[in-house]
Amino acid sequence: MTHTESEIDITAELVQDLLREQHPDLADHPVRLGARGWDNQLWRLGDDLAVRLPWATRSADALLRKEYAWLPALAPHLPLPIPVPQRLGEPSERFPRPWIVTTWVPGEPADRAPATRGAEAADTLAAFLTALHRPAPTGAPTGRGRGGPLAHHASGFAGQLAAATRLGLIPDPDAVRAVWADAAAAPDWDGPALWLHGDLHPANVLTEDGTFCGVIDFGDLFAGDPACDLAAPWVLLQDGAADGFHEAYRPAPDAATLRRARGWAVLRALACILIGDAGVHGRPGGKPTWGPPAQATLRRLISTAGS
Repeated sequence: MTHTESEIDITAELVQDLLREQHPDLADHPVRLGARGWDNQLWRLGDDLAVRLPWATRSADALLRKEYAWLPALAPHLPLPIPVPQRLGEPSERFPRPWIVTTWVPGEPADRAPATRGAEAADTLAAFLTALHRPAPTGAPTGRGRGGPLAHHASGFAGQLAAATRLGLIPDPDAVRAVWADAAAAPDWDGPALWLHGDLHPANVLTEDGTFCGVIDFGDLFAGDPACDLAAPWVLLQDGAADGFHEAYRPAPDAATLRRARGWAVLRALACILIGDAGVHGRPGGKPTWGPPAQATLRRLISTAGS
């Protein structure tokens, strides 16, 4: 995925102009910057809404349209708040890309405020994924390289591990390879394609009072192997809390799915370690807060290998 900042300077004035043009009933709400994400910028709109505008990747346009099409039907069945699209903004002379108005989900991203109440967070995450992981209808989107066989990611894994090892970020690359090898050897998913979030890293899950209170950024929403999302307990929970998640999640995952989930967690951790290092050193697209949780993920996976 290429990451290039938009040639368009997105400002509060631009957001208000776009609202006046296409959704004038919302144009009088105060606008302020919420966050600059990987694909989109998020601008607060009053107290309860937000405007998401693509800015840094060409793929963001299709992802926003996908959220607008599918999330309103999924949201009522989920036990945590998610951003629910309310309005679609079409490309215009002022801003030549689509954009959406969604509900605002309060909370602090878990890369800045990790879940500290381990058992409660495990139960909350398990309830959310139990509710989300339902068979998807015909015509549901497919993943951008996620949710299929882990074998398709062997070269990506090797490249990311080599890059992180060269940077001195992986103390024991052989232990990481062992976790990956076991996951990649597990049987592939042969069940129905289930709805998946597809991108459950700490910046996309919100916390309050030590537990999870919302899930954001469904741009990767797709149907596939639940193991992709079941990496989440290794990525998001405290040491020792994954077992509680696995006991609470339904239906109970089989051994092969749990093995594949560990492989997806390795891929997620390596990607976030590299993005975190880029942030520490001020390189484009870097996020310094992504590194520490990803390092903790690898430590958990290595310490529980073979158990």
